[in-house]
Amino acid sequence: PITPGELLCLGSSLAFSGLFYYLYRKKARVVARIQEAPKLQVDDDLPALVSAAEGRCLPYVALEGIVLPAKAVLTSHYHEGLQGVIQKLLLKELRLIWNSLARSW
Repeated sequence: PITPGELLCLGSSLAFSGLFYYLYRKKARVVARIQEAPKLQVDDDLPALVSAAEGRCLPYVALEGIVLPAKAVLTSHYHEGLQGVIQKLLLKELRLIWNSLARSW
């Protein structure tokens, strides 16, 4: 005989497992799309390529090119000869996405 408490634990365990599997599969699809992203060079042809794309937007691309620092290069304290720059990025989304879990935009 199974008690109601055991049934409740089993049901909640199955519900959480299903939810986490759904989230895992959703993120796995995003990671697969990012890994399959085309690699583009930053050159004079890039603006023409973006304007020719559907919606004037490239969803996932990897940009390769030379980066110049705005002020000074950052050097690593832990690895000699390793340098980097800080990138400022501003992204503004104008469309709303429906969140079915929270039932809101």
